[in-house]
Amino acid sequence: MIALQITHLKSFMSTLFGGDAFDVFLMEEASITMATTFSIDGKLKKEFAPSEYEYVPWSDIKHTCFQLIKGKQPPLRMQFVMELMPVHMTSILKGRDATQFENIVKAFILTIRYDGEKAILVTGTAYQSFVADKTPEKIWDDACYKYLLKKEIPCELL
Repeated sequence: MIALQITHLKSFMSTLFGGDAFDVFLMEEASITMATTFSIDGKLKKEFAPSEYEYVPWSDIKHTCFQLIKGKQPPLRMQFVMELMPVHMTSILKGRDATQFENIVKAFILTIRYDGEKAILVTGTAYQSFVADKTPEKIWDDACYKYLLKKEIPCELL
């Protein structure tokens, strides 16, 4: 697990809500605090619309989240818990010759926290069961950091 502080907040928010850099993620949950707090459960209701995913793709929900925050005042707080789409998780593990972890790792997680002044991104790894080997976490930490830099999202390790 690593924590990364965004160094250019305005461009990050523009990328988050207007770009496609985060479209490789599914949104598990969101909390946006303005005059009131909006909580969004990202779990998809299969009876409403069939999907290959358990959670809503960020590309499908980011415009709704943006509509909640746009206005004269910035939000007091926001938190988004994202899960890397399974196809990308598999690709990362294969690229690192770590396919032995494919059935052990449930998800690569990215939590985005904004406190009204700064944004912090925290990586995480969800496992199917207990694992002593933390190699997948290190792989995800490295891949996430490199991905952010590749997408020109300036950040620094905390």
